[in-house]
This record gives sequence, structure tokens and C-alpha cells, in this order.
Amino acid sequence: MGRQPSAEAVIETRGLSKTYRGGRPAVDGLDLSVPRGSVFGFLGPNGSGKTTTIRMLLGLIDATGGSARLLGEPMPRAAGRVLPRVGALIEGPALYGFLSGRGNLRRYDAADPTADPRTRDARVEAALERVGLSAAAGKKAKAYSLGMKQRLGIAAALLQPRELLVLDEPTNGLDPQGMREIRSLVRALAQDGTTVFLSSHLLDEIEQVCSHTAVMNRGRLVTQGTVAEMSAGARGRLSVTTPDGADAMRVLKGHGLSDLATAESPEGQTVTGELPGPGEPPGGPPPDLADLNAALVRAGVRVRAFGVTRASLEDVFVSLTGEGFDVAG
Repeated sequence: MGRQPSAEAVIETRGLSKTYRGGRPAVDGLDLSVPRGSVFGFLGPNGSGKTTTIRMLLGLIDATGGSARLLGEPMPRAAGRVLPRVGALIEGPALYGFLSGRGNLRRYDAADPTADPRTRDARVEAALERVGLSAAAGKKAKAYSLGMKQRLGIAAALLQPRELLVLDEPTNGLDPQGMREIRSLVRALAQDGTTVFLSSHLLDEIEQVCSHTAVMNRGRLVTQGTVAEMSAGARGRLSVTTPDGADAMRVLKGHGLSDLATAESPEGQTVTGELPGPGEPPGGPPPDLADLNAALVRAGVRVRAFGVTRASLEDVFVSLTGEGFDVAG
């Protein structure tokens, strides 16, 4: 019996795949679950299949295999019912440079057959206010910065109430100020109850704004879960500074540390090693840091400094994929 769709998942895929003619799969057997109310970071290097996945989710391209559900409904079959409840910004907004920000939103709203023209002005002004563009609403869009254009694109996606907002690389090409503006907006939208699905190749972005994440690499899903779980599950590195480096390495190795290394330091040597992860070593819990320090002292190791550096989210993703990611663009 197949797994039943989750009532709490706003996006759910089962074996979702896309293969272009003559090529390897762009997306290969994707099982994804995006919880309602989350800010979900869809992370991976450029070319890992993120945009192809988003296009399948929104019914813009057909899947080769598998299935996708948005807001509990099958896509693309239910697109007519689902898409009015979903806002999306993919590969940047299409704006009329000669129109003002307000004029662009009025044009977008007029193109929506479900939009009541009698309340258009109120919708447009509310959307401008929500993205912080009220003061610049009269300026022509061609005079907007990239960050302002992205915010205007998000405003267009929010002219109607949306349960889900899909953003594909929303800070791509922005300067640091523009990136901060978009991240602040995403946080505010999430606080209002909108589920945000955010694709990115920037680790910094995921750590700062997302509650959940999934990692893609070469078309395949590597892992998914909460950002906190992924950080907590990361191994840390122990660092011991001592004039007795060889003895320290022997003790640490005997207590399950791996990838041991030494470097010269003013106090003698700094010995580092990777702490065992959850469930390691087999048959017992990982060593307590106080016990490790005591074991070094008992072995006659003169400990000058002792501490742990927790693995960053970057370390986790590199270990999962074997590839580097951009940290902050």
C-alpha cells in the first residue's frame, strides 16, 4: 500500500523525475515533503535540479515520472484550483520598465481574471506596503535597484492571498543590502502564516531565514529535515594544545576520534580530531568532553588548551555532497 499524502505538507512529491531527451536525469526520484508554515530552503549547487523541480511543481513542465501534490491536490491536474492559492517568482520578475512600480502591479492585477477591478487600488497599495515599496511606488521600474525589482516581483505574487509562496533564487545577483531586504521580507511573510519555499545555492541564506531544508545534488535528494536537526547532527572537531602531541593523538584515537591532525603552535602542538557522531562508536555513546580531558591528564598529557569547534552547516553540506557551496554569494 502506498504512503498516504500528508495533510500538513503543502508540497509533497513521490519519485518525481525529469529526464530531457538524450541526457541524464535533471531530477531523479525526488521524495520531498514541505511542512505547512515552514520557510523551506531548497538548497543545492547551480545545476542540481532545483529550478526543474519548481517548474514541475507549478505545472510549467511535465514530469517524466512520479507525482507531485501542492496544497493537497495533484499537479498538474488540479492546477486551475491550486495555482490561485500559490504565489511564485521564478528567474526574476518580468516588469515594464516604462511603468511605475504601482503601474506594474495594476497591470498584473488586471491580468488576473479572478481579481475584482473595484478593489484593485486597495490590493495594489496593500502589496506595495507589504514589501516596503510604498514610498517608491511612483518611480519607473527601470530606475529600481535589483533588490527593489525583486521586492516588486514578490508584491505581484502577493496581490491575492497566498497559502504558499515559491521563490527561485530570490537574492541572486543582489548586493548585501538587497539580500538583507529580501531575507527580512521572507521572515515577515512567514510570521504572517505564509509557507515559503525558497530555492538557493547560498548556505548563508538557508541558515539565516529557513526553518527546514532539503539538499539536492546532481538531480537527487541528499537529505531533508529541520535546519536545527542538521546542524545538531553535525560532528564537531576537538582541539587540544599540548607539548605532548604524540601522546595526545594516542589517547584521542583510543577514545574514538578520527581524522586526527597536528599543527605546530606556540605552546607546542595543536592536535585536532573529529568527534564521533550520533550512534558512534557502535555499542556506546560518544565520549563526554570532561572525560576526554581527564583521560588526557591521566595519560600525562599537559593540556594547555582544550575546546570544540562545532561543524557549520557548510561542513554538513560539503560532507553530504562532496561538493562545495557558495556561502554568501
